[in-house]
Amino acid sequence: MILSLFRKNPAAEPVYAVYSAIVSQSRQPLFYRDWGVPDTVTGRFDMISLHLALLFRRLRSEDARTKEFSQAVFDLFFKDMDRSLREMGVGDMAVPKKIQKMGNIFFGLLAALNVAIDSNDRAALESVLTRNVLDGAEPAQVAALADYVLALDAALARQSSQAITTGTLSFEVAA
Repeated sequence: MILSLFRKNPAAEPVYAVYSAIVSQSRQPLFYRDWGVPDTVTGRFDMISLHLALLFRRLRSEDARTKEFSQAVFDLFFKDMDRSLREMGVGDMAVPKKIQKMGNIFFGLLAALNVAIDSNDRAALESVLTRNVLDGAEPAQVAALADYVLALDAALARQSSQAITTGTLSFEVAA
């Protein structure tokens, strides 16, 4: 009985796999080197948030099981952010406030991204990216990130929810 406390939860493995894929993709040097995403703690948070928002767009109209999976990925994201803040030396009293602010930023990005992409409004998408991810980027950099976001949104739409919820998430976009 006590040993069951130390067993790995097999249902959590796909959640960790998907979240790890998001973090790995968000760390691609191209974003920071070529497209003007600030290579800072905030810039990296913004890129994880962007990829997570695109995943949630993909899974938003699926069944209850998929919604539970999305919630588990979301919970892991904020558990990781909590851990990161503490590792950076943020005090215990300040962590909840910072996590709440991060949550508000994430949900603002998700809502604005949904509106821009759902309405097929390229200018609105570029505005969302400029406001939420890019800080002082050149127009060509904003356009490149917008192209990537649209291509990734389409690529995610082609992936089955079953593959995603079993831990397989691909960030390959058509060239």
